Amino acid sequence: MITNLKNIKTIISSKGVKATFQRIKIMEYLLNNKSHPTVEEIFIALVKQIPTLSKTTIYNTLNLFVEKNIVKTLNFSGVETRYDVVAKSHHHFICKRCRKIYDVNVECNFLCDENKVVNGNQIEEVTGYFKGICKKCLNNDKALN
Repeated sequence: MITNLKNIKTIISSKGVKATFQRIKIMEYLLNNKSHPTVEEIFIALVKQIPTLSKTTIYNTLNLFVEKNIVKTLNFSGVETRYDVVAKSHHHFICKRCRKIYDVNVECNFLCDENKVVNGNQIEEVTGYFKGICKKCLNNDKALN
């Protein structure tokens, strides 16, 4: 759990972004909740601490963080955008039952490397995901039987 405000300020300011209170709190939430949250989830979690916080502020902050390569966007469903603070390319597992998204570390050889050329096309980002039933849901099924 990363709660050191000095470290969070450093992460933000090292990318040329002013470390305001709201930006720090949004980044702190992302670092401490690796659940790939939506704007709505971030808003619900933080509005209790920051009553003046708006969804617009969260959208603007996240768009700035994306622009400055502080966070990445994920859009698996085509409907909702989620945010990820893990900088290196990695894959995800999406549970079809509980809809949670988990980071997974799997070997995927050459195609996982960014800045490679494939068929004359420069690869700048590689993302992938797996769908199924997560181990927590599977264990719940076993417990019910």
